[in-house]
Amino acid sequence: MLVACSGGADSLALAAATAFEAPRAGLCAGLVTVDHGLQDGSAERAAAVAALGYELGLDPVEVIRVDVGRSGGPEAAARTARYAALDAAATALDAHVLLGHTLDDQAETVLLGLGRGSGPRSIAGMAAADGCYLRPFLRLRRATTAAACSALGLEAWDDPHNADPAFRRARLRHEVLPLLEDVLQGGVAEALARTADLLRDDLDALDTLADQQASAVAGQPSTPVDHLEVASVAGLPRALRTRVVRGWVATFGAAPLSAERTAALDALITGWHGQGPIELPGGVAVRRASGRLEAYPTTSRE
Repeated sequence: MLVACSGGADSLALAAATAFEAPRAGLCAGLVTVDHGLQDGSAERAAAVAALGYELGLDPVEVIRVDVGRSGGPEAAARTARYAALDAAATALDAHVLLGHTLDDQAETVLLGLGRGSGPRSIAGMAAADGCYLRPFLRLRRATTAAACSALGLEAWDDPHNADPAFRRARLRHEVLPLLEDVLQGGVAEALARTADLLRDDLDALDTLADQQASAVAGQPSTPVDHLEVASVAGLPRALRTRVVRGWVATFGAAPLSAERTAALDALITGWHGQGPIELPGGVAVRRASGRLEAYPTTSRE
C-alpha cells in the first residue's frame, strides 16, 4: 500500500499510523507525494515529505512532479493531475493508495455537491473504499489528526491555499461551515457526513437494480444493442429508467451526462412529441423512431 502524503496534518498522521500498523499486520507500506509545482518551494517541501517517509520506515518513497493544466479551474486541474499521478503509482506498484480525507473533508464535499446541483451521487460524498483508493480516516475529525501530529512531534505543513478565499473549499471551511455550526447549534459536519453515508447506500442499491434491469432490456455491456424499446423502460421509476438509459448510451462511448442531457433523453421516453435527436458528449446521438430509442455515432466530439 502507498500513503498519499502532502505533508499536511491529515496525511502526515496517516503516514505515521500506517508506518506503525503495517508491519504489525504483515503488510508492506510506502509513501508517494505529489509536487504540483504551483507554489515557491514546492520541490523542497516534497523532498522533506519524502525524507520523513523514510524516517518513518516507509518504503518505497516516491516524489512525483506533475504539470497542472487549466481545465475546470485551478482546484479541479490540480486534483486531476494529482489523481493521474496516484493512479500511475498504484498501477506501477500494484498497490492500494491510502488518502487522508477526514470527516471534515466529507462535509465540505457534500456542501460543494449541493451547491453544484449535480445530482445525488455528488452529495453522497467520498467512499471509504473506491477502487484502489482507501480512506481510513473518513470518520475522524481534522482536529484529531492535528492532535496526533502534535503528540508525535510531527511538524505539519499548512498549505496556504487551504486558507485562500479564492478557493471555494477554503471559504466553505473557514466561513460557511462555522456559520452553519453556529446557526444550527453544532453537529453539522457529522450530520452531513452521516447523510452522505445513508445516501450512498440508497444509490448503490438503485445502481444494482438498474444493472439488473439493464441486462434484461439492453443486453450486456460487452454486446450492446443499438436500440432500446421504449415500452421496456417507460414503466420504470424515473430513478431506475434514467440509470438504464445512461448505462445504455455509455456502451456506445457517450461521456457522463449532465442533468440536462439526462432529462432530454428521458423526455424521448416520457414526453415524446416528435422532438429531434439528442446529441451527447462523446460523439453519440439518440433518436426515437418506431417506438424505440436508437443510438448512432455523430461526427461531433465534445
